Amino acid sequence: VDRQQTVYVSDERNHRVMKWNKGAKEGIVVAGGQGEGSALTQLSRPNGIFVDTLGTLYVADSYNHRVMRWTQGDKKQGTVIVGGNGVGEGAN
Repeated sequence: VDRQQTVYVSDERNHRVMKWNKGAKEGIVVAGGQGEGSALTQLSRPNGIFVDTLGTLYVADSYNHRVMRWTQGDKKQGTVIVGGNGVGEGAN
């Protein structure tokens, strides 16, 4: 929940992140929503999210083993900021 009482929901089974503005009757897809996959437009079981003060969304894309960044206003594709190379075994 942000300062404007907007609620963000990690919709794991639908491979997307939804944004619900205060008083809204319907949510808005702000990340993913293009089916399950590993393209920059897709997520696979997102299960953790963080929104910073600028509205940038960070998503733990669990089945793709990566963290994605989605900037406010650009819901078409995200950027991989860490991971994305398969399951890791080490701390690097």
